[in-house]
Amino acid sequence: MSTPSQWQYFSKEELTCHCGKCGRMDMDDAFMGKIIMMRRELGFPFIVTSGFRCPEYNGKPPFTTGEAGPHTTGHAMDILVSHEGALRVIESALHHGMTGIGVKQHGPGETRYLHLDDLEAPNYPRPNLWSYP
Repeated sequence: MSTPSQWQYFSKEELTCHCGKCGRMDMDDAFMGKIIMMRRELGFPFIVTSGFRCPEYNGKPPFTTGEAGPHTTGHAMDILVSHEGALRVIESALHHGMTGIGVKQHGPGETRYLHLDDLEAPNYPRPNLWSYP
């Protein structure tokens, strides 16, 4: 795993688990490489609402994947984005090999986000697109 100083555009704080205990930030290098290429090409900030999650934190509400999932392996990121920006991120995500895209685009703009991950089958149905309630 690399250090955030090698991950242009992103700070350690925004990628670190938000449980308040573990301090882990085990993001996958290849996943971060894809995210950095997307950010560079799109030319606007990716405001991270959730990066790495430890299994304990991922197993608590409001998360629905239990103690395992793409955030617990450093292969996922949720970013605050809406409207045209969300569409542009989705297009870029498909181009850069993201295989999981979760969409929450209803409600106030500050609550709209996209989940991006690059998991592979057979453990997860991929490619996959879903919406959040």
